[in-house]
Amino acid sequence: MKNTDLLKLLDLSSEEINEILDLADQLKYDQKHGMKHEYLAGKTLAMIFEKNSTRTRVSFETGIYQLGGQGIFLSSAESQLGRGEPIKDTARVLSRYCHGIMIRTFEQSKVEELAEYASIPVINGLTDFAHPCQVLADLMTIREHYSTLEGLKAVYIGDGNNMANSIIVGCLKSGMDVAVGCPDAYRPDQQVIDFAATVEGHTLTITSDIFEAAKDADVIFTDVWASMGQESEKEQRMRDFEGYCVDEKLMAVAKPGCMVMHCLPAHRGEEISEGVFESHADEIFEEAENRLHAQKAVMVLLMKDN
Repeated sequence: MKNTDLLKLLDLSSEEINEILDLADQLKYDQKHGMKHEYLAGKTLAMIFEKNSTRTRVSFETGIYQLGGQGIFLSSAESQLGRGEPIKDTARVLSRYCHGIMIRTFEQSKVEELAEYASIPVINGLTDFAHPCQVLADLMTIREHYSTLEGLKAVYIGDGNNMANSIIVGCLKSGMDVAVGCPDAYRPDQQVIDFAATVEGHTLTITSDIFEAAKDADVIFTDVWASMGQESEKEQRMRDFEGYCVDEKLMAVAKPGCMVMHCLPAHRGEEISEGVFESHADEIFEEAENRLHAQKAVMVLLMKDN
């Protein structure tokens, strides 16, 4: 892997994404068969959390342990970051103690600055712009199901948020066509739309008509309407996203056997119906498990020789 950090999927080549997915498959096999794979023995991962987490913390902390290393949890309230220490100073200090940094925060610029000043790999555990680790797990899950990614149609329904941004980039780079069904005021980031315009052979369609978007889908993604940090907008968003639900009517226009992906937590009855969620629960929780394996692959590729 040529990249020394994982900041956003825009930075990765198609070959690098495949390299991560191939290693994730192998690490999952090893873990399921009780085979030790302590590629990061003696190494430490600093884990900075400025947003609440279940899956990100547990999967990274479990993953580094299974790889023979140790995770160190740092909340903003408990670290000097919460008292105003510049991110560039934290980066240089942690670089002298640890072998990698994972950060889950708000601004993408904070992750970029952390990587600029750190001399060890930095992994984006989530920002308001991108969620690369989640989408790598999503791609892994889809490939397990279909045995390929090339030629599939991926559809995202809902807010054009960090998940939409990363789904568009990851799926297009993996040879898929992408359609997004979202209100006009909630389109994906322009940087992502501009990237999609440069992709040859695969298309991005953005429409406010979710049935048009979902037609002939192989996999449908959705996410909550109000993400962390948007609580004050919830009532407005509930009105704006009315009807943007992955329900049985929407699934009827997708291909038979269409997968459903949700990064969790899910708000049943809002962005997804109870029936659709439960009928696709095996896929959704396999997707959640694959966070562990995909992130282990990222850590190995970035931290093994660091």
